[in-house]
Amino acid sequence: MSLRYSILASGSTGNALFVESDEHSFLVDAGFSGKQMEALFGQINRDISKLSGIFVTHEHSDHIKGIGVLARKYKLPVYANEKTWRAMEGSVGEIPTEQKFIFNMETVKSFGSTDIESFGVSHDAAEPMFYIFHHSGKKIVLITDTGYVSDRMKGAISNADVYIFESNHDVQMLRMGRYPWNIKRRILSDVGHVSNEDAAVAMSEVIGDNTKKIYLAHLSLDNNMKDLARMSVTQTLQTQGLMVGEQFDLYDTDPKIPTNLTAV
Repeated sequence: MSLRYSILASGSTGNALFVESDEHSFLVDAGFSGKQMEALFGQINRDISKLSGIFVTHEHSDHIKGIGVLARKYKLPVYANEKTWRAMEGSVGEIPTEQKFIFNMETVKSFGSTDIESFGVSHDAAEPMFYIFHHSGKKIVLITDTGYVSDRMKGAISNADVYIFESNHDVQMLRMGRYPWNIKRRILSDVGHVSNEDAAVAMSEVIGDNTKKIYLAHLSLDNNMKDLARMSVTQTLQTQGLMVGEQFDLYDTDPKIPTNLTAV
């Protein structure tokens, strides 16, 4: 048995991750309309109605836009911590009580042979948290939307087989770009988003012998480019003695196109 995953979409316009075992399937975030989410599932030939649950990271619209629609249409369980539930109530609409579940930060929920672990990040949301999927000794980590990666986070996510890791912006592009200064300051802050270089430094401190794939996620449409992110991360990792293409591989994600459904 193995875990399989597809990053359905990742970027400043919307985010969604699909993970499945032989027994269960899961969606983390649904940052698109219901129709767009259905189209993304169609591209990986999977059925939304078969999901064991939707897991929410935080209440920002690029992560929750389609959650209410999908939950109501397919009668799906939705998992989030209490503060996130309160913060997103006005955005997701009415979800039946029997479909609403509390998933507290730094806890683990088990679904058959898959354990899902939550951990907190540093972002300007009510109580943002991300997820680690554990199955048969394998580990998939999703970590985006954080202004920095703390030692506590590094301890939780270390030596994963697969990382889906925020590489949001190039600092120079952001500083020289069209955003007003208050937005730039927010992105650069400890509750904003990590840059390409900061992401790579954090990666260098958590990559282990098990690590085989790293996906660069949540790239800004205005302040980053795939080639630039990949080059910056590769160069920074090399300065730490970590060789992309030898010890592990580095992959892009896309704001509209799912990655191939891949087994860990």
